[in-house]
Amino acid sequence: MHSASRSRADLPNVARQYWRLTKPRVTQLALFCAVIGMLLSVRELPSLARVATATLGIWLLAGAAFVINSMLERHVDAKMARTRMRPLARGEITPSQALLFSLLIGGAGCVVLYVGVNVLTLWLTLATFVGYALVYTLLLKPNTPQNIVIGGLSGAMPPVLGWAAITGDAPAAAWVLALIIFVWTPPHFWALALYRADDFRAAGLPMLPVTHGPELTRLHILLYTVLLVAVSTLPYVVQMAGAPYLLAALALGAVFASYAWRLYRAYSDTLARATFQYSIVYLAALFAALLADHYLG
Repeated sequence: MHSASRSRADLPNVARQYWRLTKPRVTQLALFCAVIGMLLSVRELPSLARVATATLGIWLLAGAAFVINSMLERHVDAKMARTRMRPLARGEITPSQALLFSLLIGGAGCVVLYVGVNVLTLWLTLATFVGYALVYTLLLKPNTPQNIVIGGLSGAMPPVLGWAAITGDAPAAAWVLALIIFVWTPPHFWALALYRADDFRAAGLPMLPVTHGPELTRLHILLYTVLLVAVSTLPYVVQMAGAPYLLAALALGAVFASYAWRLYRAYSDTLARATFQYSIVYLAALFAALLADHYLG
C-alpha cells in the first residue's frame, strides 16, 4: 500500500524529468520561429487548426531530437555545471527509457505531420531531426570548433518547416528566414561559450574559445554580428517586408552590434551573459517585427 502511494506521489516528478528531456526553453524558441514561418507564408491568417496541428507535430519531433541529444551526451553533460542536473546525467532516467520516450513522441509527431499536415513538412522535419540529433551531436560537436556554424543549419530550419506546413512548399522567402537564424546562431552560442569555456574544456568539447582562445572568439562574434545585421535586411531587399521592418531590423541590429563591439573591446563574463540573453530577445523581436510588417504594413 505504502509502495503504491509512493509511486503515485513520484509521478509528477517523473513527468517533470521527461519534460526536461525535451529542453522546453530551446523548443519554445524553435516553435516560435516555425509559427512565424506559418504566418508569413500566406497573406491572410492561416487556419488555426492547421497551425495548431503543425505546431504539435513539429514540437513532438523536436522534443524527440532533444531527447536523443541528451541521451548521447549524458556523460558529457555530467561534467558540466550547466548541464549536470539534467535527468540522464543524474541517472534519474535510463538511456533505454529515454530512447523509448523519443521513439514514442517522435513516432507520434510523424503521424501528426503525415496525417494532419503534409508529406513535405514530415520529410523536412525528419531531416532536421537527423541533422541535429545525429550529425551535429555525434559528428560535429565533439570534433570541430566550427560545430555550431555547420550544425546551425538544423537550428535554422523551423521557419521553413512552418512555411511548408501551410503551403506545401519551401520557396526562397522561407530560406531567407532560415538564413537569418543560421547567421544568428554563432554569435548567440559563442557568447555563451565564452563565459562557459571552463565547462566545455572540462567536458573535452572543442568549442571555439577552448581551441582558439577568447580573443579570436570575440572577433568572430563581432564579424558574425555585422554579417547578421546585413542579412537581416534581406526581407526588405527581396520585398518580403517594407520600411517599418527595415527600421526595426537596423535598430535591433545596432544594439546587437554594440554588445558585440563592447565584448570585443573589453571582455567580462557579465557582458558575455548579457550578449547571450540579448541575442534571444533580438531574434524574437526581429521576427515579431517581420510579422507586424506583414499583417499591418
